[in-house]
Amino acid sequence: MSERIEIIRGDITRSDADAIANAANTSLLGGGGVDGAIHRAAGPRLLEECRTLHGCETGKAKITRGYNLKAKYVLHTPGPVWHGGGHGEAEKLAGCYRSCLALASEYGCKTVDFPSISTGVYGYPVDKAARVALSAIAGYLAEHPEIERVRMVCFDEGTKRAYEAALAEL
Repeated sequence: MSERIEIIRGDITRSDADAIANAANTSLLGGGGVDGAIHRAAGPRLLEECRTLHGCETGKAKITRGYNLKAKYVLHTPGPVWHGGGHGEAEKLAGCYRSCLALASEYGCKTVDFPSISTGVYGYPVDKAARVALSAIAGYLAEHPEIERVRMVCFDEGTKRAYEAALAEL
């Protein structure tokens, strides 16, 4: 399954995957970082659709159309805020990836691109987040051949290196 996982550096708003994940907040109404960039790139209809979803719990996901993005769908998932690791952060973070992939499967997506969820303003250490993310993704892919490729789209080189190291441990 690790041959179906790729780590790249790039801008997720330019991804050509069937679906991209959005590191959203629980309101789903836009924010900073990846969330703000995806909302800006997708256009105002994304926010209109997100308003109809009535938010989302941390570790879960909801799906919208991609609008002006190349991706057909956006998988919105609020990641956990890092509080030292003893407050269920890893399970909630793994839930983000599993929930997104389950929706992708349900909607017939064969390719999914993820940002590094919770490692920006939410403060999750990148090396720890990478291990949780890739373990959750690999576990899902092992039982779901319909997803052909998952890419981690890393914003910077340091994040990319952390995900490459975590992938090598799988």
